[in-house]
Amino acid sequence: MKVPRRLQPLVDDGIVDAVARQLMSGKEAMVFVVRCGAESRCAKVYKEADRRSFRQAVDYTENRKTKNSRETRAIAKRTRFGRESQEAAWQCAEVDALYRLAAAGVRVPRPYGFHAGVLLMELVTDDAGNAAPRLNDVELAPAGAVDLHERLVREVVRMLCAGVVHGDLSEFNILLGADGPVIIDLPQAVDAAGNNHAKRMLLRDVDNLRRFFGRFAPGVLASDYGNEIWARYQSGTLTPDATLTGEFATDDAPVDLESVLCEIDAVRLEEAARQMRIRERE
Repeated sequence: MKVPRRLQPLVDDGIVDAVARQLMSGKEAMVFVVRCGAESRCAKVYKEADRRSFRQAVDYTENRKTKNSRETRAIAKRTRFGRESQEAAWQCAEVDALYRLAAAGVRVPRPYGFHAGVLLMELVTDDAGNAAPRLNDVELAPAGAVDLHERLVREVVRMLCAGVVHGDLSEFNILLGADGPVIIDLPQAVDAAGNNHAKRMLLRDVDNLRRFFGRFAPGVLASDYGNEIWARYQSGTLTPDATLTGEFATDDAPVDLESVLCEIDAVRLEEAARQMRIRERE
């Protein structure tokens, strides 16, 4: 096929030898199968911001780092430079997440580099060597659904142990490769410790899995892995090989509001005393 304009610089630089075909076109990017030496790989070409249907919600971009204060101010003012900087940060978020998760042993496509707004990564294939289907295109037997659900919950745990929450996980961004499920589409991934919405996003990710696999295996619908995983994460007891039950008991005990207010007052008094000592030394 004719080389797309956005892929031409990679061909010119010898990074890509040939473009075989377009694999898919989504809300934020187009994906092509390319040849790199003897290997077939994926080239994810991000659409320009004004041509994408997906909007970068503040919830996803909260606490993402910028290179310098100039970029931060430009993004806040929505200048052209700010929009370009935010777009670059959005793309780099997926690249960073892929490398981070691959190093942690999470089942994501192996990244091969990021060049001129194009992400090169592993082409995930099925048993026949064809591009792997998305999970939503596959019919599952009950036993297979239970097995895949458990495997993907384990991947969510590995991701969280690496400090990452996918943020948009569902059957539409999971490929069923020859050796199991592979998680894709990570530009909206958030830092678990640095984003105030991380818990809500993780619970939604896990619930999406629960509801999808529950179509084929209704017993899955009774599980509550999301709250269990987050509680273990907050308590510092979550590990990649942690044993999970899929059960979570909500603590309905009444809050001792008086004790909480006393603690707050004590902190305020301690801070006031500290500020007074500072003024006395000045």
